[in-house]
Amino acid sequence: MTSTSTTAKRRFSFRRKAASPLADGHHKKTFWQRVYRDRYLLLLFLPCLIYYILFKYVPMWGVLISFKDFKPFIGFMGSDWVGLKHYVNFFSNPDAWRIIRNTLFLGVYSLVWCFPFPIIFALALNEVTRTRFKKFVQTISYMPHFLSAVVVCGMLVSFLSPIRGIINTIITMFGGEAINFLSSPAWFRTIYVASEVWQTLGWGAIVYLAAISNVDPQYYEAAKVDGTSRRRVFTRITVPLLSPMIAYVVITGFISGFKEYTSIIGIFGETMGPADAPGRLNTMVGFIYDALSTNNQGRASAAALILFAIILVVTLLNLQVSKKRVHY
Repeated sequence: MTSTSTTAKRRFSFRRKAASPLADGHHKKTFWQRVYRDRYLLLLFLPCLIYYILFKYVPMWGVLISFKDFKPFIGFMGSDWVGLKHYVNFFSNPDAWRIIRNTLFLGVYSLVWCFPFPIIFALALNEVTRTRFKKFVQTISYMPHFLSAVVVCGMLVSFLSPIRGIINTIITMFGGEAINFLSSPAWFRTIYVASEVWQTLGWGAIVYLAAISNVDPQYYEAAKVDGTSRRRVFTRITVPLLSPMIAYVVITGFISGFKEYTSIIGIFGETMGPADAPGRLNTMVGFIYDALSTNNQGRASAAALILFAIILVVTLLNLQVSKKRVHY
């Protein structure tokens, strides 16, 4: 009995020593030893690090401009400190809350309309069995994404022209009256959202198709054997497995919607609609450009920091929701 217990203790001791990382003489490496070991990989990473430091992090010091009466020839270190003057001036502006509301609404509208259509379109394309037809539809749908936003907006303006536009031509063919879409505030948000859907539909569908192709076919085969309806397959299998990609698209869609400017200018002109129109689509980015055009860098920097705060809050909320809804 004693011999058996001694043998068991020896075996346990041997296993414990073999499991120890120091048993084979491998000591824990220090930080600089790991750096030397991975020196070639770090050397490849160095240009990327330098780029981000010089062009992403160093310019962050420019946020001080929002607290100063910036003079370009003096520099922001030599300009007079004015504290929260630019922020007070922004919120005391009678158009401030309309600008913030437009920014939030356009971000929400872009998400609500640009989010579901690519998923539906991707699922429809995934069911197509004819390869040539599928590739043709894909090419036509994502072509606007590769065109300049100015070109796409110019095409949209031509389509909506009250004289020769194809939309008004169809309306008049059926006995209706031509509508001047670009001068009617009631149509501003609808036109903008339609242009965004047109530009993002094809590319979003490609992203979702790539995600769908990575789904294990066994899930769908099991659902088919069980006689599960297509609606339940979509809600119980497809959506949960696509949730990481959906979360990514939602967050980036919100951010891009808040920063939108080119499409608005391309469709409605520099005034973003008639100057006296209550539905004028002036946004935070438009306000920043207006401030820069009048050489008021302090006001532009303050507005940019406010926009950053809005995007940060929305992104954090999205991340919190993603933790509960996204299945990794």
